[in-house]
Amino acid sequence: MTMLFPPRGWLPVLFLTGLVIVSGCKQHQQAQRTAPDVEVAAVEQKDVPVYREWVGSLAADVNATISAQVSGYLLRQDYKEGQIVKKGDLLFEIDDRTYQATLDQANAKLGKTELDVKRYTPLAQTQAISQQELDDAIQANIAAKAEVDAAQLNVNYCKITAPVDGVAGVANAQIGDLVGPGSGQLTTVTKSDPIRVDFSVDQQLLIQLAERTLAAGGTLRHASGEIYGPHLELILLSGATYSEKGRVLFANNQLDVRTGTMRVVGEFPNPQGLLAPGMFVTVRALMNTLTNALVIPQRAVSDVQGRSLIAVVGEDNKISIRPVQTGAQLGQLWVVTGNIKAGDRVVSEGIQKVREGITVNPVPAGSMKPQADLTGGAKTE
Repeated sequence: MTMLFPPRGWLPVLFLTGLVIVSGCKQHQQAQRTAPDVEVAAVEQKDVPVYREWVGSLAADVNATISAQVSGYLLRQDYKEGQIVKKGDLLFEIDDRTYQATLDQANAKLGKTELDVKRYTPLAQTQAISQQELDDAIQANIAAKAEVDAAQLNVNYCKITAPVDGVAGVANAQIGDLVGPGSGQLTTVTKSDPIRVDFSVDQQLLIQLAERTLAAGGTLRHASGEIYGPHLELILLSGATYSEKGRVLFANNQLDVRTGTMRVVGEFPNPQGLLAPGMFVTVRALMNTLTNALVIPQRAVSDVQGRSLIAVVGEDNKISIRPVQTGAQLGQLWVVTGNIKAGDRVVSEGIQKVREGITVNPVPAGSMKPQADLTGGAKTE
């Protein structure tokens, strides 16, 4: 006869077996649910340019101060503030009537002395007058010419012109003001194409550059004052890189003993006038290129008690915490060396969730949403 139920002694065994199976399934499901999501990034191998950066300030190539050289009332302003002017363009006019009258008197005196010389010369030859009288007439004529030149110069000074090509600045005097040599500057004319950048370089880097230059058979300083150096780049306050490359123009002739640095002046083309004197910028120069360097996102590196640590995700999705040495930066990437190779997966987001040996659920970069905050931010679903 077939038994529909097992013997009574088997019931506890079957019950315990069922508990073990159910418990194991729950633990497996719980382990799957508790594996934290982390974003991973692959270790890249590439050539990395190594830059040095300095804080610099821009200065005009020429910043001419325009002042009156003769006294008089200002009659006219012949330019618009902020206008691009050429060398010789008229900027201001001063009332020249007094100086013109002085010039007319000097011309009249010159005419008389020229007649005296012309008349006395044949008389002195025939000894009708003494040689001394002719000499006095010649000297008077020379002095009269000098008076004309001085008077003409004062008349010319009444028309104030631009000494260089550049941008004319704000006028500091109004029409009708009495101006003169002691009344201060009338305006400025700034030549900012090319434009200069001033920055300070530490002596250790200067020595390295000098050694590299000499080893390559170069010259540290040319007769023109220009020194050897890499091309320069400018980083503007907006974070954008200026489109034009610059060059090292010259370095100062002595070190600043207080800071251990030397002032260096660079030069950049400025055809569009985008750069203005007084701007603060970041100057950088390409010093070296690291070939086949390993780079990872900066946020993948944790600083723990002075050690740089990364979390590597293995093929089994388990975490391995490894120390690395950090080097040059390339934007948001960091050059690292250590127990790591190209193609390894490192945790780039969610690193606070991991520890040695745990299993994680790796997801592509950018796929994780930010955690909710007390102000009602985005939530993780």
